[in-house]
Amino acid sequence: MSHELFDPQALARSRARARTCAAPAMFLHERAVSQIKERLEEVNRTFTSVAIVTAFPEIWAECVPNATMVPEAETLDFRDGKYDLVIHALSLHCSNDPVGQMIQSRNALHPDGLFLAVLFGGQTLHELRTSIAEAEVKLHGGLSPRVAPMAELRDLGGLLQRAGFALPVADCDKVTVTYTSAVDLMHDLRAMGEVNVMHERRKTTLTTRFITLVTDIYNTNFKQDMKTISATFDMMYLTGWAPDPSQQKPLRPGSAVARLADALGVEEFGEP
Repeated sequence: MSHELFDPQALARSRARARTCAAPAMFLHERAVSQIKERLEEVNRTFTSVAIVTAFPEIWAECVPNATMVPEAETLDFRDGKYDLVIHALSLHCSNDPVGQMIQSRNALHPDGLFLAVLFGGQTLHELRTSIAEAEVKLHGGLSPRVAPMAELRDLGGLLQRAGFALPVADCDKVTVTYTSAVDLMHDLRAMGEVNVMHERRKTTLTTRFITLVTDIYNTNFKQDMKTISATFDMMYLTGWAPDPSQQKPLRPGSAVARLADALGVEEFGEP
């Protein structure tokens, strides 16, 4: 039994199938590209050496001109200290060692270089996860690994700190997508390259009975209106800087020169 959560070979097959899909579903990647561009515009910095970690370079090539595309892998094809910007593009959520990926990215940056990542987390696909779990209990009397666990926002901020980034920030873009059925959602996930690639997944093909039950449960619990269901994607954005002496440092406790009460315009009450 493998101690790793994800099967890298299955992930590679899933990504390759999505890249050659006749009707790919890259709308969330396109949204992430747009969001990353907006974040870069807010940074008062010109980046001249950029790396983007992605399984879909044809989509992410639009993000930063002349960026180096780094293939998705557990050991990233980086040279230490080469870049002033590293973008990790919708891959961290299926890595067996996300902190290790962040450390590799930090080591690839110049001092005061910027790390930006986007990944799925939080309540992503909670509707599908709930429906699948209920269907498995009804049909098989228990659960198997069908949908990967998702990191929460507060945990991701802590991972940035563990990886050694300065000034870490984590925020979430909650996206709700509507579908006519759970089957259409599953087709889109396949066309995104976001299928089950966990080592301990069931290797058998989904039966018609199982899919029908999942669809019925989904329709019962998560119907948007008479014709559509909803699917949630929490897109987590992480920002951190490679440490450098020129960066701002937090003030020492007790060193503030102004009272918080004055800044808030409220009255301060002392201890009784």
